[in-house]
Amino acid sequence: MARIDELVGELQELPDAAARARVEELIGAVLELHGDALHRILDAVAEQPDGGAALFGDFAADELVRSVLLVHDLHPVSLTERVEQALESVRPIMHGHKGDVELLGIEDDVVRLRLKGSCEGCPSSELTMKAAVEKALYEAAPELAGIEVEGMSPPPPGPPTIECLVPLQMASPQAGAAAGSR
Repeated sequence: MARIDELVGELQELPDAAARARVEELIGAVLELHGDALHRILDAVAEQPDGGAALFGDFAADELVRSVLLVHDLHPVSLTERVEQALESVRPIMHGHKGDVELLGIEDDVVRLRLKGSCEGCPSSELTMKAAVEKALYEAAPELAGIEVEGMSPPPPGPPTIECLVPLQMASPQAGAAAGSR
């Protein structure tokens, strides 16, 4: 993916606007061709007796396949379901700090959330929890246009107290899953 980003950057720097436009048109045509082919493949998988459930699960779990499917709006798991799964992955962390997160809605690819509790109002903990939620959401749904969070306390004056600090490694969804399995 980094190589693709690098090439796109170089393309945008081409001095010849007409050549740049033709290359962009070519890229668009190739992407459309690939998208149409992927759509047919997914349709064939869905026609299997089990509806392709196992394969769709494998596709959703594979980072590369998932990325390609997202480019073509073909992800096998809905945006809402991926957002809910991401929030479930961070809930054990939040519950460990007397916090929670509520999904208020998704509109125009913008997720609206409410943070509740969160270390009894400790702002540094709230910020860490907010960062963990955002990280989990963008990993599950990189196509999100934004995340709006309600329920953040204004920071009090002065440095945070030590009892409010949450180690950043504890804010990862993997840490929460491990903590929840104990």
